[in-house]
Amino acid sequence: MMLALLLSFAAAPQGAADAVAIPEEVLSATRRGLAWLAANQSPDGAWRGDVGYKLEDGYQVWNSNAEHVGVTALAGMAFLAGGHVPGRGEHGAVVEKALDWLIHQVRPDGYVSANETRMYSHAFATLFLAEAYGLSEDLRPALQRAVDLIVASQNEDGGWRYQPHVADADMSVAACQVMAMRAARNIGAQVPVSTVERAVSYVRQSAVREEDPTWSFQMGNRPGAFRYQPQYNSRASFALTAAGITILHGAGVYADADIDRGLIRLEEDLASYTRRHGYAEGGHYFFYYGHYYAVQAFHIAGGERYRNYLSEIQRELLRMQSVDGSFPNSVGPGPAYGTATACLILQIPMEYLPIFQR
Repeated sequence: MMLALLLSFAAAPQGAADAVAIPEEVLSATRRGLAWLAANQSPDGAWRGDVGYKLEDGYQVWNSNAEHVGVTALAGMAFLAGGHVPGRGEHGAVVEKALDWLIHQVRPDGYVSANETRMYSHAFATLFLAEAYGLSEDLRPALQRAVDLIVASQNEDGGWRYQPHVADADMSVAACQVMAMRAARNIGAQVPVSTVERAVSYVRQSAVREEDPTWSFQMGNRPGAFRYQPQYNSRASFALTAAGITILHGAGVYADADIDRGLIRLEEDLASYTRRHGYAEGGHYFFYYGHYYAVQAFHIAGGERYRNYLSEIQRELLRMQSVDGSFPNSVGPGPAYGTATACLILQIPMEYLPIFQR
């Protein structure tokens, strides 16, 4: 089991999803989004955003318009996802400056943080460093320290929480850490197999199954969904289900009953998530977070459900884009976050980034 998991952790199965042609209007939208990001990068390489945390359906800010580790990492990945590499080409200098700024935020213990950003941002920064590693091997010491911090911060249940080294855990934070570890493992960073196995166990405990007598419609806990935490009375949602599927994919699990049920649940909940709850209007961070994982889940699954989903999310994002090329984020860190995440969602099918390859 351990050897099989270690081998499968490195890459997704080839041919798992059908190739799709990306419409020119989508490519144009991403070019305009990246141009807006480039124009709004700080001179030192960071992007600014409101540093804070989720509070029910809102976002509590504690550092307004501050240099933001997570937003910078997502913006940097958006450029990599479009084929822009450090130091070369149209946006090469943009990516190079972002990497330089992030490396300087890596603390001696490996924690990547600035202006009180937390483990979400740390994971996105680690993922960005790992994806850029093949373009600059100078990143390896900082990357390994960041990975070691993730490994050391896993709690006894196999999950992670908002801060390093705490006892609690949840599905959304865990998804970010697993994706970061997978990307790091792909380029040869040391990631213990036991850490991955414990993460898979945590996710499986959060899955809602038909035979589970405790699921409840009131909490969104319908069969196929994944809960925020393993407890029966913890809520479930479209975003959490997408994150759960992505964690399993990221850990090397591709053919699985929990994944199959989860994909069916995502299809059934898609319209409700994007429209009935109004998350697309104003670009609520729930919208971007959920679809960042949903596009990955459907991308690996492939087939008709992937093509249908991709067509719908492309239409929705193109409708949301502002004239200046940015994407709104009225609840969350701000437009740099919305624009970076939207560009990532639109560009994942291009498969330039190893973490998004089939």
